[in-house]
Amino acid sequence: MTPPPPPPPPLGRSRNKDGFAFDPALDDTELAGVRDALVQGRWGESRALLARTGRDWDRRGHRLVVLGMEPNSAAWAEEWRLAEPDSVDAAALYACAAVFRALRGKEKPAAAREVCRAAARMYPADPSPWLALLILARHTGTDEERLQIFDQVRGRHREHHHAHHLMTACLAEHQQDRDDPFHEVYDFAAWAAEQAPADSPLCALPVVAHTERYRVLAQAGIEPRDPTRSGHWKSRRARQVMKAAFDWWLEWGYEEHPRRLVDLNFLAHAKYHEGRPWEAAALFHRIGRHVTKEPWSYPDRDPRRTYRAAHAAATGGTDLR
Repeated sequence: MTPPPPPPPPLGRSRNKDGFAFDPALDDTELAGVRDALVQGRWGESRALLARTGRDWDRRGHRLVVLGMEPNSAAWAEEWRLAEPDSVDAAALYACAAVFRALRGKEKPAAAREVCRAAARMYPADPSPWLALLILARHTGTDEERLQIFDQVRGRHREHHHAHHLMTACLAEHQQDRDDPFHEVYDFAAWAAEQAPADSPLCALPVVAHTERYRVLAQAGIEPRDPTRSGHWKSRRARQVMKAAFDWWLEWGYEEHPRRLVDLNFLAHAKYHEGRPWEAAALFHRIGRHVTKEPWSYPDRDPRRTYRAAHAAATGGTDLR
């Protein structure tokens, strides 16, 4: 693959007057800078970043996914692979980039799968190539395939945050005809939370499951498409789940986890729609400008508008910055 000519130097991820941007890098400023360098064809910064990341599997997966999202990442990762054919980091980055090319229709899924499996063979302990496969299977695979890949990720890192979120989203889409309090996605999330250590962010997974289920029910017309009109967050079980997650956050906080802001956005969304704006306001304060499109876009809504409205209602119109 011939690398494209470098684009003009990036000016950073644009932010509007709200003071926030939907940046998948979240608060990893080092990652954001390396991503900008990769866009310009400077893959040496990615090499150094991934070497420093080491075997922190959640952080490694987060950084590889964010770097792989960029449209030109595959070309520059291929250049790196040619320069260093034994580099497991180059292979993993190319695998992630190939998956996103396939999701954009620029590459055949079968080719992306083979690239991921080749990267997995080069570094058997690394769950990241399997995470890339799971991202692809989320959109193109079968239930059986997704479960098999998830088992491969979990076998390498039992608490893999991103992989658990992906499986939760997939399971929530089963049985769309009714709101079943015993739905399998709730069982999965409860099981993952119970299996995880007390300080693990997977303890917040039941909130994610409840929100993903709302997305599916609203898209099917079973729940109102406006979440403020839904009773989905008002049931006894829902309140128990959200109280447990909020109490866990107050005790542990997990300030070092690379994807903690994903959970904070889900929890703030749930607390706001539960009708507890004072608790949502505390979460909004921690989120700052690091807003995620999901779940504020559920179901098929403008995430910027819905986040602004919820933030203003919970905080009395405090500046988002």
